[in-house]
Amino acid sequence: MLTYLKNTTTLALEPELCAGCGMCTEVCPQGVLALENGKAEIVDRDACMECGACAQNCPTAALTVEAGVGCAAAIINSAMGRSGDGCCCVVETGNKEGPSCGPGCC
Repeated sequence: MLTYLKNTTTLALEPELCAGCGMCTEVCPQGVLALENGKAEIVDRDACMECGACAQNCPTAALTVEAGVGCAAAIINSAMGRSGDGCCCVVETGNKEGPSCGPGCC
């Protein structure tokens, strides 16, 4: 499991807008969100890879994230052979190299 740079994600939640449907918890590939007392809650902000799935699937726009600026974009670009500077990954071992890291990364 990858961890990311602390406090860098653009993920934001407006709890007062949350309808408690749980869709965000179902689509998040990293388990960043959970339902607590009938509302979404960010439980692991630093695990957010900014893929945008939660925001795209939130019927009340309670979640926002700048999809395409974080690790998800870097991983996808790397897999497709593209170069870019959108990397923020650090593997659990503390090694600053991984599948999406390249020159000037981290």
